[in-house]
Amino acid sequence: MSYLGIEFSELRIAVFDFTGCEGCELQLANKEETLADFLRVLKIINFREVSSAGGSDYDIALIEGAISRSDEIERISSIRARAKVLVALGSCACFGGVNKLKNAYDLDETNREVYGDDPKETLPVRPIREVVTVDLEIPGCPVSKAEVEHIVQHLILGIPYQFPVYPVCLECKQRYTVCRFEHGQVCLGPITRGGCDAPCPAGGLGCWGCRGPAADANLEEFFALARARGFSDREVSERMNFFGAFEVRK
Repeated sequence: MSYLGIEFSELRIAVFDFTGCEGCELQLANKEETLADFLRVLKIINFREVSSAGGSDYDIALIEGAISRSDEIERISSIRARAKVLVALGSCACFGGVNKLKNAYDLDETNREVYGDDPKETLPVRPIREVVTVDLEIPGCPVSKAEVEHIVQHLILGIPYQFPVYPVCLECKQRYTVCRFEHGQVCLGPITRGGCDAPCPAGGLGCWGCRGPAADANLEEFFALARARGFSDREVSERMNFFGAFEVRK
């Protein structure tokens, strides 16, 4: 295949979901104005949200969701053995995501409380990298499809790509979005990795840190900033632990 006179190989891709909401997969199927071009450079081997095709001969495996059961450990290990490149897609796959909140509880006791005499198998939630080797992580809840498309171009055509090292705050300034702290809200924008175009602050919601920490994020200074704005360490810690992306005090 060729694009603008550049020859490239068609990538055989598979998308798999584990413990998660599948919202990141929907992001790939959305954005209709680029969907046709996006799919044209790929050969879908497995992606149940867009195709009934099924197979095991794939080059790249995109993994959405965290690991929370023993059968998922076996399944992700099998996928890893087949894939040349394995990509963790979204906050759940990269950090454990919202699902990781359950790790703070006694899982056996909670299981009995919820399911009574019919308990379900469950394990502490882990991100993909704690179970198998991950070649690339694309954070976000959900992921940015534009970012995924840029990374696919990087994999196919070798176009250079680097994840942003600046925080979300920079993108708020670029969008002329008034700081959510000025509106009396906690916002993790100063310490969260940018690249999402800051849709949450622009929509009136302080950043929850779904993309993980920005490079050289000064957490202590951020806690001091939040205290000066009237927020307790507990409020800030709860926000930072929501997606499992920051390991901070409770």
